[in-house]
Amino acid sequence: MNIKLTESQKIKVLCSDDIYSIMQRVLMRENKIDRDREHLWTISLDNASRVLNIELVSMGTINQTLVEPMEVFSIPLQKRAVKIIVIHNHPSGEIKPSEEDKDITDRLIQVGKIMNVPVLDHLIITEKTFFSFVDSGLLAELALSTKYVPAYELQKRYEKVAKEEGEEKGKKERSKEIARSLKRKGIDIEVIVETTGLTKSVIARLKTD
Repeated sequence: MNIKLTESQKIKVLCSDDIYSIMQRVLMRENKIDRDREHLWTISLDNASRVLNIELVSMGTINQTLVEPMEVFSIPLQKRAVKIIVIHNHPSGEIKPSEEDKDITDRLIQVGKIMNVPVLDHLIITEKTFFSFVDSGLLAELALSTKYVPAYELQKRYEKVAKEEGEEKGKKERSKEIARSLKRKGIDIEVIVETTGLTKSVIARLKTD
C-alpha cells in the first residue's frame, strides 16, 4: 500500500534521524489497533537520496511480519529507485534487533546487490525511538556475509579477487626486475626505492647475478 507523502516528507535523506522523523509520523497515523501489529515499509530513493515513495509492504502480528524479497523490491523497481531503506516497527517498544531481523536484513542486502538497488539502512522503530543497522555497524557487518549469496555470484567474486591478486603479484615481480637492473648499474638505493616503490630491505635482498 502506497503511503501518500506530504511536501515536507519529500526530503533528501541524509541520516537515520531524517528517516525516523518521517516514519514516526507515518506510524502515528495508524490507528491504535494497527500500531500494535508489526509493519514493514520501504522508502524508495533517487540518485540524490530524495524520497520517491514510501510503501507499506506487509502487516503482520504483534511480533512478526512476513518478508519476501520480491515484495520488498517490487515497488522500488517500478519507481526506478536506485537505493532503498527498509523500516519495520516493534510494537513491544524493544528496539534491539532479533536474530530473525538480522537474518532478514542479510537476505535483503544480498538481493539488493544483485538487483543493483542497495539497501542503505534498516530501521527498527517505535513510537518514541529507533534503531539503525547503519549507525550500529550491523549493516556493514551483514554486508560481508555470504549466507544468501548465490553460488555463481560467489564464484565471480573469487575470480575477481584471484585476478587482482595475480595482477598485483605481476606488478611486484616487474618492480623487482627493474630494481635488479638498476642495482647492476650501481644506481643509488634511494633512487631505486623512489623508482620502484620497493622497500630498502626488499631491494637489498635482490640478487643481481
